[in-house]
Amino acid sequence: MKTYQVEHFIHGSLHQSRLPRYADIFNPAYGTVQGQVALGDADDVALAVAAAKQAFPGWANTPALARARILMNYLNLLHQHSDELADILTREHGKTTADAKGEIARGIEVVEFAIGIPQLLKGEYSEQIARGIDACSMRQPLGVVAGITPFNFPVMVPMWMFPIALACGNTFILKPSERDPSPSLLHARLLREAGLPDGVFNVVQGDKQVVDALLDHPDVQAVSFVGSTPIAEAIYARGCANGKRVQALGGAKNHMVVMPDADLDMAVDALMGAAYGSAGERCMAISVAVAVGSTADALVERMAERVRLLKVNHGKVADAEMGPVITKAAQQRIEHLITEGVQQGATLVVDGRGYVVPGCEQGFFTGGSLFDHVTPEMSIYRQEIFGPVLCVLRVPDMAAAAELINQHEYGNGVAVFTSDGGTAREFVRMIQVGMVGVNVPLPVPMAFHSFGGWKRSLFGDHHIYGPEGVRFYTRLKAVMQRWPDSVSKGTEFAFPQMK
Repeated sequence: MKTYQVEHFIHGSLHQSRLPRYADIFNPAYGTVQGQVALGDADDVALAVAAAKQAFPGWANTPALARARILMNYLNLLHQHSDELADILTREHGKTTADAKGEIARGIEVVEFAIGIPQLLKGEYSEQIARGIDACSMRQPLGVVAGITPFNFPVMVPMWMFPIALACGNTFILKPSERDPSPSLLHARLLREAGLPDGVFNVVQGDKQVVDALLDHPDVQAVSFVGSTPIAEAIYARGCANGKRVQALGGAKNHMVVMPDADLDMAVDALMGAAYGSAGERCMAISVAVAVGSTADALVERMAERVRLLKVNHGKVADAEMGPVITKAAQQRIEHLITEGVQQGATLVVDGRGYVVPGCEQGFFTGGSLFDHVTPEMSIYRQEIFGPVLCVLRVPDMAAAAELINQHEYGNGVAVFTSDGGTAREFVRMIQVGMVGVNVPLPVPMAFHSFGGWKRSLFGDHHIYGPEGVRFYTRLKAVMQRWPDSVSKGTEFAFPQMK
């Protein structure tokens, strides 16, 4: 099989490191090496920052409408190349084609939102706040900003960041996951084709060396990160210590509460997609079903039937519902946690370990797994498994369900399935989680709202994309002005006040 190389993109062209290091890119469905990705260092970061810093004044002074038109060109190109992007996602991540196209569509929504930047950047104006004095406020770009993105959404998550950052007038450096890096170069190519000036968008491939260099570089003003909680916490601490604005989205353990009055068919359909879609490799995946009262036995019975029938295959297979996980190490970790769950006393109703797809015997596949009688002290409940494993916990009532969820260290997403409006309203009010779904299993906000969790699922003051994204990538400036013909004579030493 012919392999390929994925390099950096700096100042409008591909760039090779002075002392190149490379890591293998695997095809998860076959378990084979299909390419190599460059692993940059501090020198590569310095070059990218220099290019972005040089491009910033011109880009920041470009009218917001002109920036929006370039993003409109980029949006049109994204639609033209969506099949190419989907093919890359299936090849490097392992997603099914349908899931890949869904990821692209959700990323495109953020571009559509960012195109409205002339409206989003409008400030406020108050005339005659005092005699002869007017006041206004405006939002201005930060400068060079960076995004560090995960493997599970290599198209969508970068698009949560750079379209808004660029629309606001910043220049951007992307550090994508080294496991599936190719979409980053397609983004760069399409942005350049759309008319983006050289240096405004740059890509530095790499590992921890690149992350550390971005966090330490004095000319990087802000860093956005999506990934696991331990890394998010470390990035937030290091970035803040270096005086940067940081938003770091971490891990999750998302619950779905199924009340006795829920439409059980709807709940089972929702759990199947939310727990096993994208092989469970979503920060919004439902990994815990909280069965309330008498609903537990029927829920587990129906889920078991469906999980056993999951169509696990290569993402290119037309009827595949779930593909492989990203790496051999991820597969081994998931199956190790399943074994721990059994050892700790949970009932393994459906066992996905050792799953083999004919023709893809070396692929990183694990079948869907389903646990019942899980308890809060078990590792399969406490840890984010990030794989196709659903745990069922049984509680007597909604109050117990809410207490269980509120005590967990993560607070990313949660859902409740019920037919009672009062129950739903009370749940929404009492639950300590950042994103809540009512009869919606994956409450991922649309692009014109903002995404983010609570507790140890988010470090920083801003959620990502939407209005919060605009605030993150800009800073507020307040102006008070008057002109000489309105200035009163004489010096005033008292604190300014309205007269």
